[in-house]
Amino acid sequence: MAEEKKTNAWAASRLPDLTGRTAVITGANSGIGRTAAQALAGAGAHVVLAVRDPERGRAAATTVHGSTEVRRLDLADLSSVREFAAAWQGRPLDLLINNAGVMMLPRQRTADGFEMQFGTNHLGHFALTNLLLPHLTDRVVTVSSGAHRWADGRIRFEDLNWTSDYDPRRAYAQSKLANLLFTLELQRRLTESGSPVRALAAHPGYAATNLQSHTANPVMRAVLRIGNRFLAQDDAAGALPTLFAATQDLPGASFVGPDGLGELRGGPTLVGRSAAASDAAAARRLWTASEELTDAHWPAEQLPVAR
Repeated sequence: MAEEKKTNAWAASRLPDLTGRTAVITGANSGIGRTAAQALAGAGAHVVLAVRDPERGRAAATTVHGSTEVRRLDLADLSSVREFAAAWQGRPLDLLINNAGVMMLPRQRTADGFEMQFGTNHLGHFALTNLLLPHLTDRVVTVSSGAHRWADGRIRFEDLNWTSDYDPRRAYAQSKLANLLFTLELQRRLTESGSPVRALAAHPGYAATNLQSHTANPVMRAVLRIGNRFLAQDDAAGALPTLFAATQDLPGASFVGPDGLGELRGGPTLVGRSAAASDAAAARRLWTASEELTDAHWPAEQLPVAR
């Protein structure tokens, strides 16, 4: 039975024909972002690698067989986010994959003064999505993590930027919980406005990427190196939940992850989330706070309406 399940698991080879479609992937220069870019371009999509370092982005693009372009985007700098979105004038966008992220960093601040993990993983993508929504035609996929369950069951609304008691692990967990609450509230707003665009979330399970190499704790880095070598799945498998969420006919606000034990590895499937990640009131409150922090607002009057 286990072998049959493995044989029949969904794979990137089952992607539909994406000819004529355009996708933006943040953080596409490495890891699951680059793997997703390779798969989508291979299926015919035009893929925009949105990366902080264009030189690294161009190097990554040479590994992608298909139609690509590289554009600079620093999610830790809202001026860069606005510049990227402003350059998209007049061009439809089928798919936005909010993939880039940082993990368990020592205390750092973004260019706008936000705690780096919350600012990059959530606020940067929040602003980017709102600014690009008038161009979007299909869906937004935001990459979260099973680590959203580490967040003590809540968002620290009293201190979103961790000005006190900074804990790299819990700050990372809060940013991943924020990704899921953002997806929940985004889908509610899309549905209420009559938009055909869908918001979904995905998580890669335990995938061996360079994300783990920048954690604040050297002991944790050593543990993660061992885990990457002996326990983790590779970035190709880690990208499957993102690709599944990006291309399959799934309900809005769905969460996709691996189907294996503990959702650490396996084929993509719909998975559950913590009660905190399903809290509609917290999702609305986070949205309001995020608008205030980024000055990026819901573009209700500019959204396409389903026909």
